[in-house]
Amino acid sequence: MSDAYRSMWAEMGLNLEAHDVLLGVLGNSYKEIYLAQKERPEGMGYFDFVMSEVHGLRIKELLDEKAAGRKIVGAYCVFVPEEIALAANATLVGLCSGADFAVEEVEKLLPRNTCALIKSAFGFKLGKVCPYLESADMIVGENTCDGKKKAYETLGHLVKNLYVMDLPQVKSENGRAVLQAEYFRFKAAVEALTGVTITAESLKTAIQTVNAKRKAIHRLLALRKADPAPISGLDALLANQVFFYDNPARFTASVNKICDELEKRIAEKKGAFPAKTPRILISGCPQAVPNWKLPFIVESSGAVIVGEESCVGERGTRNLTSESGQTVEEMMAAIVERYFQVDCAIFTPNAERLAHIEEMAADYKADGVIHYGLQFCQPYLMESIPVEKALEEKNIPCLRIETDYSMEDAGQLKTRIEAFVEQIKG
Repeated sequence: MSDAYRSMWAEMGLNLEAHDVLLGVLGNSYKEIYLAQKERPEGMGYFDFVMSEVHGLRIKELLDEKAAGRKIVGAYCVFVPEEIALAANATLVGLCSGADFAVEEVEKLLPRNTCALIKSAFGFKLGKVCPYLESADMIVGENTCDGKKKAYETLGHLVKNLYVMDLPQVKSENGRAVLQAEYFRFKAAVEALTGVTITAESLKTAIQTVNAKRKAIHRLLALRKADPAPISGLDALLANQVFFYDNPARFTASVNKICDELEKRIAEKKGAFPAKTPRILISGCPQAVPNWKLPFIVESSGAVIVGEESCVGERGTRNLTSESGQTVEEMMAAIVERYFQVDCAIFTPNAERLAHIEEMAADYKADGVIHYGLQFCQPYLMESIPVEKALEEKNIPCLRIETDYSMEDAGQLKTRIEAFVEQIKG
């Protein structure tokens, strides 16, 4: 990174020494995992560039937006509506939570048996290594699970601008009313932050902008149904990860460009892996940057990942927001309806998620499902057993994985996954 970026990071209050360590690990991992792949689409060059500038050019863009009077909203969850932020002249970005950092310091504030995702969020703050977090004018948390709900009580003492969103736990009319009230409360909070009143015109434009991002991802997902798979699961996951912090219009154009290339590859029967390679669907916890451990192991064990039933995947982008509303109230109702369909494991009962997994396994012609659970993530771990049983009753092989962000269990995971792939082949 250039000296200009170092000055920028220093002005933001980052710990430059710790940040250098993080970027070094990130760069090496990316080189070994992503750049070592063969038969990559040329369009992935854009995403390689994004990752090379993930804490550089993109952060400068955000700071330039702030200098021009725009506000930055950081969020940890797909339940935070980007449409509302955009409509109030704010930019929504995802926050770092995909790697271990400052673990010893984190465990002075949180129990050791807290899930890696929550500990990561704290580690990036305590370590002062996340420029997205430091650039945010508002940080939005949400009570998706008990771990997050209690952790935000502590995080609130570390940041001055934490806003916590209440989410329903049951998909009922009462639950829908809770979500609607919370989204109107969030709308008021973002308007107060930016000093901009959301209008029907600005909300309509924001809905169309976010829908365009989702449509581009939907196009990418549909192309992954081909055999041979035209793109690796690693590269497709990267696109889903970049979805959360890139400029929306640029991201949409870049994904559509790579889809044009993938359509040609499909017509030429050219794949990232040979035809008939065992096809895997990953289901479960989100995989934020730089959490690439599981997909790397899967795709270096003789299989290809063809879909992700995950918040960083189809669960997070699956549904569009209706564009038919004409008033702010009608469009807010459409936003509530769209997000209320997200089948997160926090909901009880949650038959919709199981149906979604089965539907994806069929649509993507998956030969097996790997259910990915982070250690101590109670919602997804509790659902993993009934998911496994239901899939196996339908003769869909399923492997339950419980892990964290460290590489300590990589050898054990590879042994189990290789055996699972051999089972599928048999």
